[in-house]
Amino acid sequence: MEAIRLSPEEVGLRGEALYEQKIRADVETEANIGKMVIIDVETGEYEVDERGLVSAQNLQSRHPNAALYGKRIGYDVAVALGGVMRRIAR
Repeated sequence: MEAIRLSPEEVGLRGEALYEQKIRADVETEANIGKMVIIDVETGEYEVDERGLVSAQNLQSRHPNAALYGKRIGYDVAVALGGVMRRIAR
């Protein structure tokens, strides 16, 4: 049986909720500011590294179909893996 895939919006909502409720207090240290935290939104597992690539690979090696959410620690910016970003002219 194939798992039900979450929408990008649901991944973002779950990832941000996990970060705020369970992860932020552990990872927002002086040594981690500016690093990336990658969260498996279905298991709550997370890893931290400089660019997020190693963390994402490690999480996907344990759960190949993981829905991942990434966030730069200490910043109010999130990353949608596989999303498209466009610059808005002002």
